[in-house]
Amino acid sequence: MNLRLYHALPPILRPVAATVQGAYLRWWRYGRETERLVEEALEREKWSPEKWAAWQQDRLGYVLDRAATRVPYYRELWTQRRRSGDSSSWERIENWPILEKRVLRENPRAFVADDCDPRHMFAEHTSGTTGTPLSLWASRAVLHNWYALFEARCRRWYGVTRHDRWAILGGRLVTPCRQRKPPFWVWNKALNQLYMSSYHLAPDLIASYFRAIEDYQVRYLYGYPSALLALAVTARETGWKPPSLRVVITNAEPLYDYQRRQMEDGFQTKVRETYGMSEMVAAAGECESGHVHWWPDVGFTEIKGQEGDAAEDGELICTGLLNTDMPLIRYRVGDRVRCCRTSAKCECGRTLPLAGAVEGRSDDVIYTVDGRAIGRLDPVFKADLQVEEVQIVQEARQKLVVWYVPARGFDASTTTALRERLRERVGAMQIDLRKTDTIPRGPNGKFRAVICNLAPEERGKFVATTK
Repeated sequence: MNLRLYHALPPILRPVAATVQGAYLRWWRYGRETERLVEEALEREKWSPEKWAAWQQDRLGYVLDRAATRVPYYRELWTQRRRSGDSSSWERIENWPILEKRVLRENPRAFVADDCDPRHMFAEHTSGTTGTPLSLWASRAVLHNWYALFEARCRRWYGVTRHDRWAILGGRLVTPCRQRKPPFWVWNKALNQLYMSSYHLAPDLIASYFRAIEDYQVRYLYGYPSALLALAVTARETGWKPPSLRVVITNAEPLYDYQRRQMEDGFQTKVRETYGMSEMVAAAGECESGHVHWWPDVGFTEIKGQEGDAAEDGELICTGLLNTDMPLIRYRVGDRVRCCRTSAKCECGRTLPLAGAVEGRSDDVIYTVDGRAIGRLDPVFKADLQVEEVQIVQEARQKLVVWYVPARGFDASTTTALRERLRERVGAMQIDLRKTDTIPRGPNGKFRAVICNLAPEERGKFVATTK
């Protein structure tokens, strides 16, 4: 959807535009075979570990062979190896190099199989998991499988379906940040979705979100923990009694224990954590017993320590098993994980492997002058922005410092776009843009796209209760 055109529409027509876009997305995501795919996904949850291992090895072999023979980037890689006298086999995953996000970003079309045409595939432009812009493509068949898995394990597990009315607190700019009167949301009839702005969660505006949840008869909430927490804290403080919400599902950010407690208290329902990414190389979800399970039909995962060897705790390296038209082999996701320390079976009865803690993105939250807490700014860094990486540092309540590494094609219009996109979301704040050759990583090697250096007492009530 063209966002400039969307924002130029009168508010009464925006739900029409959102529904048209929703119908387009529904066509890509779902088809006549969706229910069959959902049932098959649920049935696989009963497989034995041995059956899962055999299935993964068979699927992995197919993906590696297809990548080495049909994907331009990998085919050239193995051709050069052969010319240099390397006789290692592409049939063994350990013989493949680690794929860095930078390489994927520089030439994404080289990762699309040569029997596929990106013009007839769904294009996804995302900041990925580290604030680095990416372009990705998937066929309709791949998306049908991906969203069937989501339907099975992010909805059916919790007693809801895609046909239920739901609200999402996401990163899209639903309405201009300067707007101070509702609606701060748009109804997408095609997806039964109330898309709510995460950029308008100021203390004096949140009550209107509650009314919208009631008016649209929302059955479950989905979104960033930082945004959902703002709603939950205000619900508890004001005594708002939520409608019969079946579940609150979190995504895109780590879910901390204090957030879970406050959200369950404020929303009077269970909170469940999910993990996934647009690259479709790994996914996990929390079952009703409170354990997070990997989805082995999405990706083959490895955990690497500091020396690059296998480890129980370390960096997540994934090979996608789902999108074989744009296969990513041994892809460095940018997240760190801790293995599950128990070999016991989960009380839920599923045999999907248990995951330990997924640290995920540890981005901070930006606190605006008017009291809003903004937990995700990655839509600013979409693939059309000519930067390698961007890091936003909040140094004062009214000041952001933006460090950026320019990419090829960077010019004055890039800085203008970056500044405008930020202002649309954070409002009247000083924005200092600073060029750099590299953005330093944290102690765990993790890139932080957003850092807040405000003292706790300066941040506001949404983080005042983290104990």
